[in-house]
Amino acid sequence: MRLKYFLTLVLMIVTLGGAQGQSTYVIVHGAWGGAWQFKKTAQQLQAAGQVVYRPTLTGLGERHHLYTESVDLKTHIKDVVNTILFEDLKEVILVGHSYGGMVVTGVADSIPERIKKIVYLDAVVPGEGQSLVQSMGMDESNTQRSLAIEGGRVVPAWVRDTTKTPRDVPHPLASFIQPLNFSMDRLSKLPITYVFTYESDKGGKEKDEFYRFYQKAKERNWKIVELEASHNPQIDKLNELVAILLEEK
Repeated sequence: MRLKYFLTLVLMIVTLGGAQGQSTYVIVHGAWGGAWQFKKTAQQLQAAGQVVYRPTLTGLGERHHLYTESVDLKTHIKDVVNTILFEDLKEVILVGHSYGGMVVTGVADSIPERIKKIVYLDAVVPGEGQSLVQSMGMDESNTQRSLAIEGGRVVPAWVRDTTKTPRDVPHPLASFIQPLNFSMDRLSKLPITYVFTYESDKGGKEKDEFYRFYQKAKERNWKIVELEASHNPQIDKLNELVAILLEEK
């Protein structure tokens, strides 16, 4: 009887300890991608006792069949906001990769009371009222000619193969050109980390396409984490990425 009581007490202590160290992550993928890209990231975080949600944005990933020309940045923000609200998530560590930086900015602006921290993972950091193409320094008047557009979607060469699954798929153009209206003052009240990835053999930090956002993060005194990896560390530096995300809990 005493042994049974002792084992029950140990189990309670372990359970309470795990709960205290548990955080909730919501990971938002980038353009052309889907939640499938962060499946292994989620598995490792969950193995470490964390809770992870990976919403796939409308018109992308396994939801690519839901694309219509009305799908835009607001749609994608609502995808994530509704995930958080309908799952009743609180104290969320909100992670946005690449284009996902646009989305998490809008999400944090919409429901700041649900967000514990934002992590921009080699992501776009927009200014108030800026679209993705403006944030990237592209000539907006030349967007239609500079991007491969078909049927209202951006279709670069690497997404034309439809024979494999999972795969990248065409991305809704409207989400690239729609301005994001948000309050920088509201955003600045949240803890923010910028994870900057770069490749030395491709010119290093200053030659990286996302160097401008790394600089912007530094100017705003955000926490900076540097990682030598491709733009997709969830693929080539998985263990290192998971360690970084666990540090942010």
